[in-house]
Amino acid sequence: MDARGVSVLVRRARAEDAPALRAILQDTLESTWLPQLSPEAAAEARRGVRPAAYVAERGRLFRVAEADGEVVGLVDWDGDFVNALHVRGSHAGRGIGGRLMDVAEAGIAAAGFAAARLETDTFNVRSQAFYAKRGYVEADRYPDTEWNSGLTTLLLVKRLV
Repeated sequence: MDARGVSVLVRRARAEDAPALRAILQDTLESTWLPQLSPEAAAEARRGVRPAAYVAERGRLFRVAEADGEVVGLVDWDGDFVNALHVRGSHAGRGIGGRLMDVAEAGIAAAGFAAARLETDTFNVRSQAFYAKRGYVEADRYPDTEWNSGLTTLLLVKRLV
């Protein structure tokens, strides 16, 4: 159950989830990233090419959160690194991100890693607060080269054992 009493199922992604996964990525891209991007990068982001390519490449590896039959969140990790955690804006604040991170961290630990790593950007104070509550600490910071918008990336690490 989420914070509002809605039943949430975390499961492996299926091929038929691809449209919902692309929509979640585009939703969070537009609400979180677009205001921070240069006009050129924002125009590229609005085309939706990156979410579609990411889902095509890794989507079947995602774990998804399903609420009342609708896919509303996703998490993706590889080794000890969490590549992505996204929850549809309409479902933010319901504990879904925490449930997804619980699954990712358990999977990382089960694979024998002593810590989980991930990145966020300095402007994203909401995600920084979320990860800090989960025990993540800043390990490094460096220029974000993905968006060519002068952003700064934070590397966050959490000991799992």
